[in-house]
Amino acid sequence: MNTSTLVLPAPLYEQLRAVAAEPLETAGVLLASLVSTDQGVRLLGREYHPVPQQAYRIREVDRLGISSDGYVHALSRAEQLGAVAIWFHTHPGDGSWPGPSRWDDKVDVDLAETFRVRTNNDFYGTLIFSPTGSEVAFTGRILFADAAPERLERLWVVGERFKLFHASGKALGEPLAIYDRNVRAFGAPIQRALSDLRVGVVGCGGTGSSVIEQLGRVGVRHFVLIDPEELSDSNVTRVYGSTPQDVGMPKVDIAAKNLKRISPDIEAEMIQSTCNVAATAKRLAGCDVVFGCTDDNAGRLVLSRLPYYMLTPVFDMGVLLSATDDGLLQGIDGRVTTVVPGSACLICRNRIDVKRAGAELMTPAERKRLEKEGYAPQLGRTELAVVTFTTAVAAAAVSELLERLVGFGPSPAPTELLLRLHERELSTNAAAPRAQHYCDPANGKLGIGMVEPFLDMAWTV
Repeated sequence: MNTSTLVLPAPLYEQLRAVAAEPLETAGVLLASLVSTDQGVRLLGREYHPVPQQAYRIREVDRLGISSDGYVHALSRAEQLGAVAIWFHTHPGDGSWPGPSRWDDKVDVDLAETFRVRTNNDFYGTLIFSPTGSEVAFTGRILFADAAPERLERLWVVGERFKLFHASGKALGEPLAIYDRNVRAFGAPIQRALSDLRVGVVGCGGTGSSVIEQLGRVGVRHFVLIDPEELSDSNVTRVYGSTPQDVGMPKVDIAAKNLKRISPDIEAEMIQSTCNVAATAKRLAGCDVVFGCTDDNAGRLVLSRLPYYMLTPVFDMGVLLSATDDGLLQGIDGRVTTVVPGSACLICRNRIDVKRAGAELMTPAERKRLEKEGYAPQLGRTELAVVTFTTAVAAAAVSELLERLVGFGPSPAPTELLLRLHERELSTNAAAPRAQHYCDPANGKLGIGMVEPFLDMAWTV
């Protein structure tokens, strides 16, 4: 699947949606970070700069005339940010066709070179919104210098709710009959969205394999699976799709094989590695959402930054079973934290043991020396794990994805779910970013994209 996608934080989408609802044609410049992945181009929306009223020479229902001072300031801002500039305008009127007219084509020819020179980038993009009910219809084009125009195919909105729109005129097939019960519950548009999403799963063990199983059965068709380990004897009772004959096989291969059993046309990229490796973490840049199914604190440091730098929502999970000294199970705690632009990251929520994360990134020799000195925690401890409890937490995480697509839950939506299964209790909470932390929108990291080093992190590999 190789597609071009515009990703917008929900507040930026709402700003553009409000512009589309105006009765007269309206224009501005959308600034975005350009991310090239093996799955296609992703444009991460950052800022919108409307054309000032005094810059309109003509402004009617179906025609615009704008002086250059209506957009040159936005192009200067794009160069300052290292962003690309997208010429945005509307075709007003509910149900209007958002496709480019012959006049729009002429405007693109006139503007393209100016945009490229002023932003110091060979990119020029266009985006047209039309109102349709309470949402929008759109078309867009990506035009690199000396290259054929490329259609902007998808609009992915991330925030409290998730919304996926396809470009107007794109043929959308009907959901497969095997998903009839889903369609009855959520409707065909949600089922199509699920089939179009590219989902990353980090960790394919007890929790991760259950997440993968459920996502495959609700209709997700495109996966990136990451796990460094092979199946052990004790994994068989918890890893979905595994048998004793699979011991020694990479967990990612078992997960992919299981997905093919569910539906042969599912696509799965298997990466036997850890997301603590920069090249592996970058493979998540083409995903729409990521499920964090690992107890690796160092990996969580990586996942915690994706929702801000890459506008990629993360569902992070944890399962903790505790027992008395004589082996009596006394605590069954689970957690699903939804990390999206505008919410607190995992560090601000104290969901990462930073000291332990540092120890996980050490070489064995460094770790052994510091453990003797009492400075690093012991690693490699075997945690308690039972399939029913890892499955319960996985189901809660997949349900969170569905809720954000469908919107059947309360608003505002909480960003964390706590399961105390031993007490048969569920609770929710929400948390705001700490001021000036990387998850604080005021810090300027939102949608910044492919910085070097990746995610502004120190990588050992």
